[in-house]
Amino acid sequence: MDKLFAILGDIHANLDALEVVLADCREQGVTDYLCTGDVVGYNAQPHECLEIVRGLGCPIVMGNHDYYVSSRQDLDDFNPVAAAGIEWTRKQLSVEEMYFLRALPFVTTKTGITLVHATMDGPEDFGYVFDHLQAEAHFSHQVTPLCFHGHTHCPMIYEKQMGAVYRIDAQDFKLPIGRKYFINVGSVGQPRDGDPRAAYVLYDPKARTVRFRRLDYDIAAAQAKIREAGLPERLAQRLEVGQ
Repeated sequence: MDKLFAILGDIHANLDALEVVLADCREQGVTDYLCTGDVVGYNAQPHECLEIVRGLGCPIVMGNHDYYVSSRQDLDDFNPVAAAGIEWTRKQLSVEEMYFLRALPFVTTKTGITLVHATMDGPEDFGYVFDHLQAEAHFSHQVTPLCFHGHTHCPMIYEKQMGAVYRIDAQDFKLPIGRKYFINVGSVGQPRDGDPRAAYVLYDPKARTVRFRRLDYDIAAAQAKIREAGLPERLAQRLEVGQ
């Protein structure tokens, strides 16, 4: 049976978005799942999302919110809105769930595909990649031809060929042989590229294609849960604008 991978990232406790994405995955014929981290944080259903993602039995890497929720690190340097979400999430998860998050790797490789939440040059530092220069630092550490990541919540393709690195806008794309790719899969639960629809990527290793999927979901329902939980209003508002 030919494989079709779904790569999900930055779910951020948004169950409404996750359920729509997984329904689409089933319709598309997905056989395998990969997760680029940040299952929790920001939104109001961390337990439910973590339970579902764990149930997929897929490789998951450590996101910065996964790390800060489970490690109980000091949040003084955090954005106050993000810090409030982390503090709230810490109170929602069981001890066993916290241990699960704490044990996640920063980097993992499955069948020749590397996963990292942020970037390979210091994955535990959670640096951001927004341009080809930042991607170039990452590529110096990428061994496999293909690496998926998240963190910025903005879908993007970075390509390295003949020593040069190029940034390519997110689009359905055939991967030529002999080049390296560092692909941001966007965010399931809190997109920040101006498009509020849930985002994820499909990868067909036989056809060597990636497809960027965008899906409408019930944003109002997710917002209502944020407000009911007493989380910052900013977290509800940003869902409808994709910022």
